[in-house]
Amino acid sequence: MTRIVNIGDIEMGGGRPFVLIAGPCVIEGEREALETGAAVKKITEELKIPYIYKSSYDKANRSSISSYRGPGMEEGLNILKKVREYLGVPVLSDVHTVDEVKRAAEVLDVLQIPAFLCRQTDLLLEAGKTRKPVNVKKGQFLAPEDVVNIVDKIESEGNKDIILTERGATFGYHNLVVDFRSIAIMRGGLFKMKKGKPHPFKEEEHPAVVFDATHSVQLPGGADGVTGGDRRFIPPLARAAVAVGVDGVFMEVHPDPSEAFCDATNQFHLKHLKRLLGQLFTLDSIIKSEKNNFFC
Repeated sequence: MTRIVNIGDIEMGGGRPFVLIAGPCVIEGEREALETGAAVKKITEELKIPYIYKSSYDKANRSSISSYRGPGMEEGLNILKKVREYLGVPVLSDVHTVDEVKRAAEVLDVLQIPAFLCRQTDLLLEAGKTRKPVNVKKGQFLAPEDVVNIVDKIESEGNKDIILTERGATFGYHNLVVDFRSIAIMRGGLFKMKKGKPHPFKEEEHPAVVFDATHSVQLPGGADGVTGGDRRFIPPLARAAVAVGVDGVFMEVHPDPSEAFCDATNQFHLKHLKRLLGQLFTLDSIIKSEKNNFFC
């Protein structure tokens, strides 16, 4: 069973029902952020699913120099602060540099480390120092058992509120592949290595694990030099991850993905969200029931 991470009034891990982390890929404006967040909150309240709002104030790793990156840190954090205050939900966003962390931690309930930066020691240490929950996207290039090094870095600052997010593995050629064994490995530390030999985490050390259902269907650089994707695979991958026993599901959600400023091909349509979450909630309840709790 994974460690419980406290995020406001939300408890993630420890066999609790899965938490939804969702919102538009990038902040497109205050009105859009509040309206989308309110719509998702309404759905999650009806289904009794804990909800964390996610949107990036800066997408610093866009494929093209001409791609929209977001409103920037100060304007973006002001919008996220309003989402937090008006909707009463925790908020999550990416940090990219050591200099951003302290300011971002004044607003964010969860600091997120992007996948391409998951091994950046100084960034991980600075995030750990805030004592805020830290969600690290596992790099597309990283073996799941190697996340123990990420965990060790953050824990060295006395912070055990760590979340690890699976978002697919890359073999080049504009595609990502999800190996669901990686969720089990990260949740249970099945292959932590010490002195070249398998060494499992102690039970209380198991980090919470989230599955990113939308970035996992990306086709990096596969759309004429920018990232493409295939949102048709979001529902089956999300259902598979919940069947493995994840602690949370990460989804970028938009009221009209075709008009999104970022990740238009792999954001999930808001109008379909309630149906999919209903399926995930039912499956999660079965998997985490007492008779099946060996998955946790």
